[in-house]
Amino acid sequence: MNASSDSDLLSAIGNTPLVDMSAGFSDQSRVWGKLESFNPGGSAKDRTARAMVLDATAKGLLYPGAVAVESSSGNLGIALAREAVVGGWEFHCVVDPRTNQATLSMIAALGAVLHPVTEPDPDTGDWLTARRNLVAQLKDSLGAVNLDQYSNRAAFDAHDQGTMREIVEQLGHAPEMLAVAVSTTGTVGGCLQHIREHGYDTKVVAVDAAGSVLFGGARGERILPGYGAGVVTELSKEVAPDRVVQVEAADAVHAARSLARSTGFAPGASGGAVAWAVSQLLEEGAAEEVVAVFHDDGRAYLDTVYNDEWADAQIGDAK
Repeated sequence: MNASSDSDLLSAIGNTPLVDMSAGFSDQSRVWGKLESFNPGGSAKDRTARAMVLDATAKGLLYPGAVAVESSSGNLGIALAREAVVGGWEFHCVVDPRTNQATLSMIAALGAVLHPVTEPDPDTGDWLTARRNLVAQLKDSLGAVNLDQYSNRAAFDAHDQGTMREIVEQLGHAPEMLAVAVSTTGTVGGCLQHIREHGYDTKVVAVDAAGSVLFGGARGERILPGYGAGVVTELSKEVAPDRVVQVEAADAVHAARSLARSTGFAPGASGGAVAWAVSQLLEEGAAEEVVAVFHDDGRAYLDTVYNDEWADAQIGDAK
């Protein structure tokens, strides 16, 4: 198969809607939501995967019959599994126990091979480190290519030429403030790249997890996948947001549930964190117009973020 054509499923990536979500926030400011769940794989990682695959294909690293291995907390795994089907190559995805079952089932349904790690890294206690260690082993044993979302600058281009360009075009101007959840930092880095190349005044807020080591954070337990990181990613070393807001898991869960019941849009875990951060920024009077990037929606989180029993057990409060 070819890597892609103008009419296959991958051509539907991008041009996601920007919608008014001000009803989800008590302040009188205008809040816009960039809904990345409208990508065919349900997340912003479709953009990242497409950019990395195109780059690797152009370099002769990916071709029909090739083997690729990547670490993922979920969404990139789905995106690369779909890319592998279209491109005719084999995909192995390394995951950890925090990945939602619905996401694992989708990755497997698309024909990828799942490799779960069962223990965190013994030295750091970090799951991401354990996943990356297994990726290195599989790369050697399978003779595979690793696209490495944590250092691959194609992710910046995807969100520079895609996400941020679209936001400016959809609004008709650059927003006053942009709030983006961070993990690999590909999305926020690409948005920053676009903003600075065009001389916009947009202030960029990186929404991180409490317990994440990104941007000088202190290591701690993180129970929610999708935002935060246990290692300082190579991409993050090139990223300098205007502000970093760390969000506790309980606050992300409560904000996600509140947004679902006030707007009809149920965000994923990272989207809950973004919603909480935006609420805090508005209370401070930090901006009158904010664009919040919602990397995915809550369909993969129905057994966790939106499940009362899980919430009671994990954060002690399902309200």
